[in-house]
Amino acid sequence: QVQLVDSGGGLVQAGGSLRLSCAASGRTFSQYAMAWFRQAPGKERDFVAAISRNGDSTDYADSVKGRFTISRDNAKNAMYLQMNSLKPDDTAVYFCAARWVLDTTLPTTPKGYRYWGQGTQVTVSS
Repeated sequence: QVQLVDSGGGLVQAGGSLRLSCAASGRTFSQYAMAWFRQAPGKERDFVAAISRNGDSTDYADSVKGRFTISRDNAKNAMYLQMNSLKPDDTAVYFCAARWVLDTTLPTTPKGYRYWGQGTQVTVSS
């Protein structure tokens, strides 16, 4: 089992940057695939990015490719999302998620993840 706490959200102008962090508890963080999702008001929770257990594989939603970078530090039980060139459409609550895996599986749907952070608000003003 793992507990997740995400942080780093805030208010930023369009074109700006933010770095989100996800801190995980437990001794087996390196056995979890990790991901970021986001949910805007009145909309479904959408996939943003995912990273494999060892960090060798990543996947991104088309809408954030080239602007966002997902990374992890297994020694620190942490995952990050560097967000650059932010747009008003990026405004949402961002959630980190975890799934215990035996391979390089990278689910891209919310149902693929069992553990969730509480969410951190990102607001991009125009």
